Amino acid sequence: MKGGNLTVWSFFFLEGFSRYPKLEIVLFVFSLVMYLITLLGNSTLILITVLDSRLQTPMYFFLGNLSFMDICYTSASIPTLLVNLLSSQKTIVFSGCMVQMYLSLAMGSTECVLLAVMAYDRYVAICHPLRYPIIMNRQVCVQMATVSWVTGCVTALLETSFALRVPLCRNLIDHFTCEILAVLKLACTSSLLMDMIMLVVSVLLLPIPMLLICISYVFILSTILRISSAEGRNKAFSTCGAHLTVVILYFGAALSMYLKPSSSSSQEVDKIISLLYGVLTPMLNPIIYSLRNKEVKGAVRKVLGQTPLYQTHENL
Repeated sequence: MKGGNLTVWSFFFLEGFSRYPKLEIVLFVFSLVMYLITLLGNSTLILITVLDSRLQTPMYFFLGNLSFMDICYTSASIPTLLVNLLSSQKTIVFSGCMVQMYLSLAMGSTECVLLAVMAYDRYVAICHPLRYPIIMNRQVCVQMATVSWVTGCVTALLETSFALRVPLCRNLIDHFTCEILAVLKLACTSSLLMDMIMLVVSVLLLPIPMLLICISYVFILSTILRISSAEGRNKAFSTCGAHLTVVILYFGAALSMYLKPSSSSSQEVDKIISLLYGVLTPMLNPIIYSLRNKEVKGAVRKVLGQTPLYQTHENL
């Protein structure tokens, strides 16, 4: 559909992995299994944090928010990917593409801020344990989670709104989803304003939260090393190890996507990173947090009606 010198496309073609037809069925099975595990794992975490009063603490409150984000993030793009991997007509309507772009940006941006909030929660728990219930009270936790959601949703709305104004000369997206960088490569001309917005938002949501996380863990590590008992050090390390693992996986993939020079030769690599970023990380989050966590394992057993809850000490 054309108006003046501006072309408005009613739909887009998603190239995805069309260049590798023999690989598509493998990717379909891989993505479907990972998606189902993501839904099951994160839904279970949300369920047990709601049903089990022992897990209604700040750490599990934020973890429940993280699980909900992961469900929304994967559900924004993976169902479309699964359909297109089995279809010869790999298309998506314009409105669906913009909604997909917004949801992916909003959930990804919110998670960046929330991971920094979770690092602060661990800092207070380990460095100021006696004041922890006062500092991280229910009202403060809700406010911090709200700030994370509002920041992510507003920045995503800003990016999506300006992306809508960029004139596009083609409608073939060299990606399996309406990822904003892939869509902007279809622009007729480069937009300095759009580039500046992307840069500012990327710096705001990637290096700054990472810096805050690093500062939190410097203080955490300093405090842990001063703990005299080995049992105390191990417990402190175990409560932080899961969060730190998730941070490394998430920000490592995000930095490789959004803070690197654009290159057409790297597009296939970008697709693989996006797939891992969008499927593997959300799937691993509940596994990482429950792997060495007796509270979570005990809560799952209670929900399943197998054994009573572990008698655990109060969470850090």
